[in-house]
Amino acid sequence: QVQLVESGGGLVQTGGSLRLSCAASGRTFSGYAMGWFRQAPGKEREFVGSISWSGGNTYYADSVKGRFTISRDNAKNTVNLQMNSLKFEDTAVYYCAAGRSPSLSGSPDYWGQGTQVTVSS
Repeated sequence: QVQLVESGGGLVQTGGSLRLSCAASGRTFSGYAMGWFRQAPGKEREFVGSISWSGGNTYYADSVKGRFTISRDNAKNTVNLQMNSLKFEDTAVYYCAAGRSPSLSGSPDYWGQGTQVTVSS
């Protein structure tokens, strides 16, 4: 059974930082890109960023470029999202995802359950 389990969410003040982690299990993710989406209340789920299997390519939404950084450790089957200079509008449920497309375009094959990030103004 494939599982993506997120951790690291929480409450932070504007301008603060959080680090999300996602642990994958249940199969090998060789060749899979991994990344993050988010969904704010009343809004559609949106792409945040992704990283290719090799780690050589990263993709970010314009809204988070320069503030968020994705990294991965293939030996541990984990992907991380370092979020700095957080804004109120970053408040959302963050979902880990895995898929064949490096930019996670289309619908990723696997999803985590989500972790809440709340940025207080």
